[in-house]
Parts: sequence; structure tokens; C-alpha cells
Amino acid sequence: MALNPVIHDVTQRIIERSRDSRADYLARMNEAGRHGPHRGTMSCSNLAHGFAACGQPDKDALASDVRPNVGIVSAYNEMLSAHQPFVEYPDIIKKAAWAAGGVAQFAGGTPAMCDGVTQGQPGMELSLFSRDVIALATGVALTHNMFDAAICLGVCDKIVPGLLIGSLAFGHLPVIFAPAGPMTSGMSNPVKAKVRERFAQGEIGRDELLKAESMAYHSPGTCTFYGTANSNQLMMEFMGLHLAGTSFVNPGTPLRHALTEAAARRAVEMTSVADDERARRMCDIVDEKSVVNGLVGLLSSGGSTNHTMHYVAVARAAGIKINWDDFSELSAAVPLLARVYPNGVADVNHMRAAGGIQLMIRTLLDAGLLHDDVMTVEGYGLHHYTKEPFLENGELAWREGPAASHDEDVMRTVDNPFAPTGGINVLQGNLGRAIIKTSAVDKKYRRIEAPAQVFSTQQAVLDAFKANELNKDVVVVVPYQGPRANGMPELHKLTPSLSVLLQRGYQVALVTDGRMSGASGKVPAAIQVTPEAKLGGMIGKIRDGDIIVVDGDTGELSVQVDQAELEARENVSFADPPPTEYGFGRELFALFRHNAAPAEEGAGPVLNG
Repeated sequence: MALNPVIHDVTQRIIERSRDSRADYLARMNEAGRHGPHRGTMSCSNLAHGFAACGQPDKDALASDVRPNVGIVSAYNEMLSAHQPFVEYPDIIKKAAWAAGGVAQFAGGTPAMCDGVTQGQPGMELSLFSRDVIALATGVALTHNMFDAAICLGVCDKIVPGLLIGSLAFGHLPVIFAPAGPMTSGMSNPVKAKVRERFAQGEIGRDELLKAESMAYHSPGTCTFYGTANSNQLMMEFMGLHLAGTSFVNPGTPLRHALTEAAARRAVEMTSVADDERARRMCDIVDEKSVVNGLVGLLSSGGSTNHTMHYVAVARAAGIKINWDDFSELSAAVPLLARVYPNGVADVNHMRAAGGIQLMIRTLLDAGLLHDDVMTVEGYGLHHYTKEPFLENGELAWREGPAASHDEDVMRTVDNPFAPTGGINVLQGNLGRAIIKTSAVDKKYRRIEAPAQVFSTQQAVLDAFKANELNKDVVVVVPYQGPRANGMPELHKLTPSLSVLLQRGYQVALVTDGRMSGASGKVPAAIQVTPEAKLGGMIGKIRDGDIIVVDGDTGELSVQVDQAELEARENVSFADPPPTEYGFGRELFALFRHNAAPAEEGAGPVLNG
């Protein structure tokens, strides 16, 4: 199938836009490759330090410079259910790497905070910037000139983008990513959402709410809704950085164990210059076409809006310049193929059973909506990712995945999509530019025109809801939530209350320069508004009663105020302390906040370096 003209044109524009920066990046990677890793050229003192703690067989292997050495970078901790299974991975990887003719060393760990724990808490102010700390930690881990390849262990929100950014700085190495998989299905996401809405209305108490939440989040593994974490995993396959079919295999299963072993073997194999099909540096895999493939995967699955920031930063780390216009153009050409909560009732386990990533890649390739001519850790060609793993007599094998959906309420093909366009749109108007996730928004709520009510904090909105002050048509405006203000926290705790207002029949939308969780979507939300209020953006000039238009179909984001009057206004001030005056973000991340790029430029200080 010929490549879709929009996919072609967007890709070519990215290639042209990135010509100089990409050439500079590849030149640096080529230079790094010429100078290492060459353990045989290291001083004896350097090398002795590098394997001092190893067992004798590993010491002998590393001293002889015959066996390739795989560095393990892990975001393991016990606060993230998705990352807890990684506790066993280093031993599995070391044994599998040795059996494959290599050595593996634990190179370093990265922080990994859980947004599910910090939602609505001061710690959420650190969430976005943790991505760049993870990138730095990954770089520190790989700095030691001991490694011939790397394997990165991470799943959740900022962790995978951070690992990507950090490992791309060492793109002269082969790198593979290995996930832990989602927890098994517990209480369904729609039922959980109903419980949250009942709690927001005061119909049930905290004990009943906690019981329901514990039934939903009940075991090791990724949360089963299709938020940022699971969007990460899908995009890793679309970009060719996972083994095929590995994203949504549950932890603690024989198949999951076998896939982790296989990832370690593949890392060793990719170091072999004699095996040109597998000897792929990360800088060869992550190119303009693979980035476009990742964006197509995000849009066709109705994935997380967080990636409209993260992947701008990830691409820039590889010398590739993408922007929100690219997201918008691709979204207009890419159909929506999945209905997974919050875009539907299913979870990612149902998604996998219905056909999963393999079906999506197959149908998108057949329709010319993906680049097949890309490098991957599986070899040349994205078509490798139409295969799914299974165990045959205890041995890992791959077979062709489904060519048709097993449940068209959950997964569909390009010839019968849920919607003709993707799940994320760009808004713009006299308030600036913003992102809206439309895949979960009912058509009758795609356009909201209503009076504004401006709040200083997320908590102020919740307090107004509890006081029955929001029982009306309203556009809730929460400025000063951008990266320069307070680290751009997610405002996910607003979703249950605003959803209740929709159910009561009111026209309701949210406008903020902050973020929403990847799990959000029912309420039309213009998020990541740029310029942010802290930098003088028009969102900071909105007053109570101004008529706001949020239109997810036409892409309008405007306030019906004379432009001269709007620009002459002073930015809104609040009686309570502004967000920059409290919380952890001010204390720990002042320099990050000061240097943060706008949301549409990646919202991180990494880009400013």
C-alpha cells in the first residue's frame, strides 16, 4: 500500500525542519561510537573499578573484552505497582545475557514517582520535572564506558520518556526497552469512575471509596486504564524499541518471564557487527519515521495528551523537531481504532484480547498510515510487529497476530473505525494554543460556549463544587498551573466533579495551562494552554463572566472580549497564595521552573540546554 499523502508530507516536513539538528546529533553519535565502548583501551585502574564487585567469571569476561556487556538501567521501586515486578529483572537479565554470550551489569537506577499517589498533593509539582531528572539519571548510569548495549526498565508516565531522552544521549549503543505489563483486570474502570462521582457528591464515605479503589488497583502491574503509562508501552512497539507483542503481557506469568529473557538475549545480539540485521544503534532506530509511527500509534489509540509534550522533548533528544501542528495534521488523517477506558469501557487486557497492538499495526500498515521502512530491535521493518508472542512446549515463539478484531466494541480496523480522525486535537484562538483530547468526549459536548469562572487552584474548584456554586453552564478556568508557575501538575482530581456537572445537564468545560491525567477525557478540557499565565498569557487575563468558546471539532479556543480590552487587562490576582508560593516545587525545582520551555516545546529544561 502506498504511503498516505498526509503521513508522507508531515514526515518530509519534519525531516527538512530537522536536517541540521539531526545531522549534528548523528555526527555526535558516530564520534562517540569511534571512541567507545572499548574496554580494552581503558586503563587498568578504570577497568578494575568497573568489574571489582563482579564474580570471577564476569571479571574474566570483561577483562578479555570478548563478551559484550549490557548495562541495566531500572526505575524499580515499590511505590509504582507497574515497576514493582522489576525487582526480579536484573537477575533474569544477567542469567539470560550470560547464556547468550554476554555479560550484564546493573548500571544504575532512576527515580520514578507515582502520579496516582501524588494526584492533588504538593508532590505533583515535581511530576513533570521528574522526567528530566530520570533522563539525567539514565545518562549518569550509561556514562561509564563499560557497556556495549543497554536495557531500560520502565513503564509509567514520565519514566519512559525520561529513559528515552537519557539513553538517546548514548544513541551510539544498541538499547532495548523491557516492560513489566499490566495488572490483571479488577473492578472495571467505569464502575470505579461511578464510585468516584458518588463520593464527589457526598453519597458515599471514604471507606467505600477506598474499598473500590483497592479493588481497581489490586496487584503488581500497570494500572489497566489507557492512560500515559500504557500509551508509553504502545508507542514503544510502534517505534520498534520493544520486542513485538510484549507491552500488555501480565507480570508474574511464564510468558512475561520468557519475554524478559528474550529482551536480554536481543540486547546481546544487537552488539554483533556480523549480524547486520540486528546490529542496530538506538540512534538508527529512533529517526523521523519511527517518531511519526509513534505519533500515529498514540493518535489512533486515543492515547494520553501528556505525550504532546513528552514526545516533543524525546524527538529533540534525537535531533528531530516536531511540533503541535504535526500532531494536529496527523490526527486529521489517522482514524480512531480503540475504545479503551477512559475512551470506552474496556481496559488494556481487553484491548490485547481483542487484537491489541498487533492488529492496530497490521491495519495501519495495510492502509499506508505507518512507515514500514524503519529499523527496529526486531530487525528491519515495522511488519515484525504484527506478530504476537506465545509459549509452545515452554519455548518462546511468535506467530502472526489477528487480522480482524475479536471484539469490535473495543478494537476496530481502518475500514471500520470508531471515528475518522485521531483522539487529540490542537486548539487555538485569542487565548493562545492548547491541546484537547476528543476521543472520550461525547459529540454533544465537543463545543462548549459558556461564562468563565476563574479559580486559583484545583482545590478551589472542588470547594466550589461542594458548595453547589457550579450548578450552571460554566467554563472552569485554572491559570498559573504551567511549568514556569508550579511545575504543571495534573488536575485529574477535577474529573469526577466536572463529570457530575455534565450528567446534571450543564454545559461544562475546563481551560487551564496545567495538565490533565492520561486517564482524563470525558469532560472537554483545553489543557497545556500556551503561553501560560506566568509568562503573560491571555489565560491569566480572563475574568468571571467572560464568554469562553472551546470547540474540539473546529479547533477554536477564544474569549469573547475585545482584543484591545483583553490585552490591556492586568493578570488576575487571587486572595489566597499563588501556586508558586507553596509546595515542593518551589523548594527543589526553582531552577527547573525558571528554565522550563513552553508546553508545546516540551515543557522541560532539557530543551534549553
